[in-house]
Amino acid sequence: MKTAVVLIPLLPLASFIITGLLGRRYFKEKSHYLSVASVAVSWALSMYVFYRVRSGGPETWQSYSWIVSGNFKVDVGFLVDELTAVMLLVVSTVGFMVHVYSIGYMRGDPGYYRFFAYLNLFMFSMFMLVLASNFLLLYVFWEAVGLCSYLLIAFWYPKKSASNAGTKAFLVNRVGDFGFGLGVILIFVTLGTLNYSGVFSAAGTLGSGTLTAICLLLFVGAVGKSAQFPLHVWLPDAMEGPTPVSSLIHAATMVNAGVYMVARSSPLFSQSETAMLVVALTGAFTAIFAASIGLVQNDIKRVLAYSTVSQLGYMFMALGVGAWSAGMFHLMSHGFFKGLLFLCSGAVIHALAGEQDMRKMGGLKDKTRITYWTFVIGALALAGFPGLAGFFSKDSVLAGAFSGGYWYLWLVGIITALMTAFYMFRLIFMTFHGQPRTDPEVFEHAHEAPPSMWVPLVVLAVPSVLVGLVAGIPPEDGLIDRFLKPVFESLPGEHHGFGVSAALLMVVSGLVVIGGIYLAWQFYVRRTRLPGLMGERFRPVYRLLLNKYWIDEIYAATIINPTRRLANLLWRAFDDAVIDGAVNGAARFFRGVGAALSPTQSGRVQGYLLGMFMGLIALGVAYFILIF
Repeated sequence: MKTAVVLIPLLPLASFIITGLLGRRYFKEKSHYLSVASVAVSWALSMYVFYRVRSGGPETWQSYSWIVSGNFKVDVGFLVDELTAVMLLVVSTVGFMVHVYSIGYMRGDPGYYRFFAYLNLFMFSMFMLVLASNFLLLYVFWEAVGLCSYLLIAFWYPKKSASNAGTKAFLVNRVGDFGFGLGVILIFVTLGTLNYSGVFSAAGTLGSGTLTAICLLLFVGAVGKSAQFPLHVWLPDAMEGPTPVSSLIHAATMVNAGVYMVARSSPLFSQSETAMLVVALTGAFTAIFAASIGLVQNDIKRVLAYSTVSQLGYMFMALGVGAWSAGMFHLMSHGFFKGLLFLCSGAVIHALAGEQDMRKMGGLKDKTRITYWTFVIGALALAGFPGLAGFFSKDSVLAGAFSGGYWYLWLVGIITALMTAFYMFRLIFMTFHGQPRTDPEVFEHAHEAPPSMWVPLVVLAVPSVLVGLVAGIPPEDGLIDRFLKPVFESLPGEHHGFGVSAALLMVVSGLVVIGGIYLAWQFYVRRTRLPGLMGERFRPVYRLLLNKYWIDEIYAATIINPTRRLANLLWRAFDDAVIDGAVNGAARFFRGVGAALSPTQSGRVQGYLLGMFMGLIALGVAYFILIF
């Protein structure tokens, strides 16, 4: 199995190097051949590793010593256990489908080869992040996926909004990564090792304050990478990148890195009640906060972006209440149906010649039947409709919160589920139903996506339907719970049951979801005047949600603009006046001296001889004075 594990990241890395160096000159429109093939083989190897872990258990080994300095020793090592296997399953499957989808979506783009090279680099970085056996290696590839995110968000860099979005994502993530880095340093300072096995086995020796500090610093990194409040602002703007990027990085894989890191660090977090409560409350607040914004957004990709932020909040809420397997179950199912939804949105945008505003859509149901039905499947799964993947995984999160005694978090989750069902079917009804509101010529030429784009939709629709049925039944002891049990079974923690069965909670959740879909149907199909009337009646609330609570504006007023003004002040008052002034002043002084002495350099030998003679006289006079 070791050879397979090593090849999983190395194949995309090799493809990145070859495609990046030779793609522009030699491969051109065929640049996807090697890229897609490498990820396809990595996917097959990931499935093999998943099977081996399921049948044979975890393995860990060190490949070679990376850094050795005194007592600081870090190896490049691999840890392959049940948690790793689940992440490999999601990352490789969605990544493979996105690569295939990109063949049709990016066809004809001048940076075609560059796009596939970046995708390969991301796959390499994400695989290494998941397979790492120590915190430093995790941190290195944590930063690498951040670099890939920047490159792919700003892929269309001549477009100002795209380059700004890439910069914003990079800077906001640096805030979280700074905390993460401090957490890694604190782990080594207190425990003397960064290997998972050594850290987790020695975690019980840490004082409660130190342990909580480590967990909260690590969680700061997760807040940035997984777009939790207050560092969520980068992800909606990241929709400026190509749609396959939205699916791969900002829905199904990279943003899950924070959830994976907290789950991987569960032996630390589970011993700090304060850290667990912070994780749970942050997740719950982010879930309902982002869902409320998604209710009124009009850009099809931004609706899905805020749903991603909200669903990541669900995952953190699950981890924070100790429902570790439930959080990872929702990560897995969400990866499939959210990847599907973003790819479906790309097919819609492709059909409408780049249009993303849902107010200019409508009537596409008969024009794009495959996209429509796969979109509906993804929306039902995300909403948590009974029987689909999201129903089982989301309700396992809610059941974990309720049975753990966090009834208020369960209530937040239920309200969020109602909002989710409403805004997802608002999207469906505005995009595919009713009369077309787009330009008649554009609508006339609207068509289904090519096979390279709709085949991945069909493939991802299958797990969006079946994952819950396969892995989530029975709800309290499904396949996913049994599979992940070796990773989480030894964690300390106590749940206080209320005597309420999971089945009853699922019934309540299912009814809430159906109610949300019914409300969306009333608003956007049956009584289409209602949204306008409600917007006018509750205009302050509508403007608050439409403007995303003015969080970006608050950051601009309190952080960005003051920092820019301070930087300008330091530039003009210190850098320009003092530092540059001293350097430029010295240059001006010697230029003046040179200008004053330049007449003496006439080129006349007689003048030079006279000068030498006068100098000798002056030296003689000086010598005479000093002696006598």
